[in-house]
Amino acid sequence: MKTNHRPLIHDLLESPLSGQQIEDLSFARIDAEAPENNYTADEWQVVRRLIHTTADFAISDLIRFSPDALHSARKALQQGKTIYADSNMIRSGLSIPRLQKLNPAYSRAEILCHVADEDTVTQARKEGLPRSLFAIRKAGKKLDGAIVLIGNAPVALLELNRMAVEENIRPSLVVGMPVGFVHVLESKEELAQLDLPYIILDGRRGGSPLAVATLHAICMLDNG
Repeated sequence: MKTNHRPLIHDLLESPLSGQQIEDLSFARIDAEAPENNYTADEWQVVRRLIHTTADFAISDLIRFSPDALHSARKALQQGKTIYADSNMIRSGLSIPRLQKLNPAYSRAEILCHVADEDTVTQARKEGLPRSLFAIRKAGKKLDGAIVLIGNAPVALLELNRMAVEENIRPSLVVGMPVGFVHVLESKEELAQLDLPYIILDGRRGGSPLAVATLHAICMLDNG
């Protein structure tokens, strides 16, 4: 780069924008550039935040909501129901202040993640199966009425689907956004066939940041 180049940060310093102003401008650009869709107003609030998280308009055609997903999730949050995360990245990324806007009793303790627990690691090594399987199995009945965020492990979603069918575990919302190439498509499609409130990102895409962004968007809805 030429030594006489003027660093672009000076443009920002001369015409400052706060973090909130940048976010507002980003959402305005998303609304202006997004293709037409059939989402409800509240569903669009979730979808646009996922677009904001990825800067990828293509996912706007890939997000599926069960009819009762947002209402069920808001009600669960207002009641302070348990949140289960399939990765510690999700657990760390969730904003407690945002959760507390719906229920002041929320703390990090209400967000479960057993994937790194010693007994989970030991059992997975013994059985030769992914830790995510034993982690969600350990949560067991605590998943009944909970919000379950799957942003990493399709095996966790497969096991949750089994628990719903065979053990009548009924979460208030399942965010089905595992990422990858093995078991991913099958786990999402199986979830869509169950009588559970869900938000699914179709295809191989997914990830912990998207699961976090989904719940944050739900926390910020004006109604529920």
